[in-house]
Amino acid sequence: MIKQRIARVGEGKSGGSRSIILFRKNERAVYVYGFEKKDLANIKADELEAFRELAQVILGYTNAEIAKRVEDGALFRVEEPEGQ
Repeated sequence: MIKQRIARVGEGKSGGSRSIILFRKNERAVYVYGFEKKDLANIKADELEAFRELAQVILGYTNAEIAKRVEDGALFRVEEPEGQ
């Protein structure tokens, strides 16, 4: 699990947004939560534990299970824009 800082124009990374990413090297990255630093300084310990538990579940899915959840609308795929 990674908490990624995302810079906003004119504010840099420290005052910007945060996202929680479930990540397994060379396999997949799953964005699960985003928040503005101005609205929430950090996630709580119980939220951190819940994200870690979620990571165990989602990162354990097979490609077929991921495809099924995308088909069902429980997950959606983020694609890189064309021309990038």
